[in-house]
Amino acid sequence: MQFSEILSQITPAAEQLIQLPEGWGQGRALFGGITAAIAWQHAHYGASAEQDLRAFTVSFVAPVQPGEATLARRILREGKNVTQIAVEILQDNAVVLSALASYGRSRPSAVQVTDTLQANVPSRELGAEFPKVSILPEFTEHYDYAVSVGGLPFSGNTSREFGGWMRYRKEQQPITIGLLLGLVDAWPPAVLPHLQQPAPASSLTWTIEFPEPLDNQKSTHDWWQYVAYIDYAAHGYGHTHAHIWDDEGKLVAISRQTVTVFG
Repeated sequence: MQFSEILSQITPAAEQLIQLPEGWGQGRALFGGITAAIAWQHAHYGASAEQDLRAFTVSFVAPVQPGEATLARRILREGKNVTQIAVEILQDNAVVLSALASYGRSRPSAVQVTDTLQANVPSRELGAEFPKVSILPEFTEHYDYAVSVGGLPFSGNTSREFGGWMRYRKEQQPITIGLLLGLVDAWPPAVLPHLQQPAPASSLTWTIEFPEPLDNQKSTHDWWQYVAYIDYAAHGYGHTHAHIWDDEGKLVAISRQTVTVFG
C-alpha cells in the first residue's frame, strides 16, 4: 500500500475509524512518519483554506500497531489569523499519538529575515545507499537514500551531522505536507551513526515548521535534501535539529526531535 493511499482513507469527520496498514513496520511499531502524516491529514480538514501550516508538533505516546485505530480532532481555537488544532490517535481506548497543528494566515510585517541557511549537501553520486540487511526497518523499502553527510547508522562515525538525499522509491504524487512528513521521518535518528552495533532508537517528540507553503509542482519522486545536527546527546536521549531543502536548494522545513536511544 502506497503512502498516498494510506492518507486517502481519511475523511473530514472529526472522529472516525481507520485501518492502519501492514508493510510499514518500524521495530515493534508502525513507522512514525505514517502516523504523524495521518494526524496531519486529519488536522488539515479542520483548517481554513486561507491559513497555511506553520508548525506541527507530535508526541509519540506509545507504539502504534497495524489494524484499527480511532482518529479524534478538536479545534482548540479558531481565530482570524491563527488556528490551533489537536489530533489524537487511539487504539484499545488509549492515546498512542497526540499532535498539535498550528495554522496561520500570512499578513504584512515590518520584520523580514528571509536569508535562509543554504543547502551544502554533497551530491547524490557521493552518497551511500543503506545496505540491504535484515536490521533495516520494514518501511525503508519504500524509500531511496543517498547518505552523503556523516556516516551510516551503527558505523561508529561520530560526526554531529547526518543526512543526504531522499525520495519515495515508487510513489509519484505532487508533494503535500503529509507526504513530506513521511520523507523527513524516514531518516534514522542522527545519533545512530555514533553507535558501533545495532540498538533501538525512536522519536519521543517531533516539531516541524514550514516557513513557506510547499511548492506543489514538486513530486514525491523528486530528490529532497536533509541534514540533521546533534545539539546534545547523553543519558539515553538525543536532541537534534534538521533542515530540509528541495532539489534546487530551497529551504522547505525546519525540524526538531527528541529521540530515545537504547545503546
